[in-house]
Amino acid sequence: MSFSMADERYTVRVRKTELIFSAAHFITFNGNICERLHGHNYGVTVEVDGPLDENQYVVDFIALRDVMREIVAELDHRMLLPTRHPKIKVTADEREVMVTFDDRRWIFPLGDCLLLPLEQTTAELLARHIGHELLERLEKKTGYRPEAIRIAVDECAGQEGIYERRAT
Repeated sequence: MSFSMADERYTVRVRKTELIFSAAHFITFNGNICERLHGHNYGVTVEVDGPLDENQYVVDFIALRDVMREIVAELDHRMLLPTRHPKIKVTADEREVMVTFDDRRWIFPLGDCLLLPLEQTTAELLARHIGHELLERLEKKTGYRPEAIRIAVDECAGQEGIYERRAT
């Protein structure tokens, strides 16, 4: 039996204690129910798939870790707000962010918020956001674009939202 290197794929996984961020959010469900504001200590795991390069690795662990640290640091200790939600309205000025949902209203200092181009701040969509950021930044930093990535965002010790993207 012979194996072709062209058929081989490898995965690297980075799951480190520094890939944890604490953030507040709320989501809606069933069309008209809005959760109370609450927070999580999110843990992030990243997997990158592809063939081995001339160095005999998929991607440099250090470069991958450093890009992930940057992304996670931007999310840490923030109020995560979705800007594409159909019923949650987010309005920012130079000092504050006002958020409304039906008859509820919140006002946050601008510097404490991260406005995300998402429909909701669920673990699944946070994983997608992190994945998109990873692809862009990793390629910019290293020139490498993975064949596939998987991002897992754990919001509660074993409850993960996972995003996967294959190269197109």
